[in-house]
Amino acid sequence: MNVTFSADELEFRCEVRNYFENEFPEDILEKQRQAIPLCREDIVRWHKHIYEKGWAAPNWPEEYGGTGWSSAQKYLFADEQARASAPAFLPFGLSMVGPIIYTYGTEAQKQRFLPDILQFNTWWCQGYSEPGAGSDLASLKMRAELAGDHYLLNGTKSWTTLGQYADWIFCLVRTNTDVSRRQEGISFVLVDMDQPGVTVKPIFLLDGEHEVNEIHFDNVEVPLDNLVGEEGKGWTYGKVLLQHERTGIAGVADSKYKLSRLRAIARNTQDGSEALSSDRNFMRKIAAAEVELKALEYTELRTLASVASGKAPGAESSILKIAGTDLRQDIDSLYLEASGYYALPYVRDQYVEDFPKDKRIGEGAATNASLNYFNDRKVTIFGGSNEIQKNIIAKHVLGL
Repeated sequence: MNVTFSADELEFRCEVRNYFENEFPEDILEKQRQAIPLCREDIVRWHKHIYEKGWAAPNWPEEYGGTGWSSAQKYLFADEQARASAPAFLPFGLSMVGPIIYTYGTEAQKQRFLPDILQFNTWWCQGYSEPGAGSDLASLKMRAELAGDHYLLNGTKSWTTLGQYADWIFCLVRTNTDVSRRQEGISFVLVDMDQPGVTVKPIFLLDGEHEVNEIHFDNVEVPLDNLVGEEGKGWTYGKVLLQHERTGIAGVADSKYKLSRLRAIARNTQDGSEALSSDRNFMRKIAAAEVELKALEYTELRTLASVASGKAPGAESSILKIAGTDLRQDIDSLYLEASGYYALPYVRDQYVEDFPKDKRIGEGAATNASLNYFNDRKVTIFGGSNEIQKNIIAKHVLGL
């Protein structure tokens, strides 16, 4: 694959780099560098800032407000975004439900929902997994029963990321139980969270953060106008959405700059001790991760080129998801190893305020190495577990 960039593309890279260095909110970048979690207001503010720049939807068609960037420009933008330690786009609106609406939705749905998604006036979350339906998503049981001009939703969605902040949730629900295959009879609906019958309960993760939730629906009314596409075709739409999600989970740009920072950490000495770069075994691990990352990067470029030609990501998104998440966990382990005993205190409150800055590893506290390690145990599961992705590759790539 030719990865030589043209003069125009290199000029674009300079424009993006200048934006992140001189225009993007500096207080948000500083929080990112110090590994301090962004609050809801921070996340909304930076999304709106980048919308005003005209760069909020790199993958959307221009007719709906997309940037019209080439695959090379999308790659360069993500590269510079990670280089600047800028936060990644929140995917639920821009990368997940937005493409489903502009591809399968009615004109009325496009006019109603897409502008607010683009401007981040509406916070979306994803309602796929259930207490008894995670990787085996086709076994979902949440019902949507027809009641005149609306559906009545009953059931529970689980592991709903940032659902405590959401205004709307897109859900896969069962509208028909009299089917020959479990994948049939599932529909894709859009649900307003601010109504009676919706209850959000927090789930606290190993790192102590309230990142995910369990959401209960008790006779929640959903207008028929909020059904996307055809009734019973939700499984098809959901698969398309997951292909986009898996591509993003790979996190190639972020992994590149985490590894580059790790090399810089290894060259530095602390407390007069010998630099970690003198440990040939540790440097061998970094080199092995860099080789894996380069192969992953080329796969991502091929996927971007395919999407730019008008195709949805195919089975290669599963390859990206497996390799990318495995690599993210490997890098977390290397950071943990580099941090040494400074990674032992892993309660967030202990390091944000009190952990001495001269004892921090890289950009952010050493203790964040533990938090990332614990939190990223989940990346091989969400978006479809890696075991399921291997079955997809076996079927659709290898023909087994």
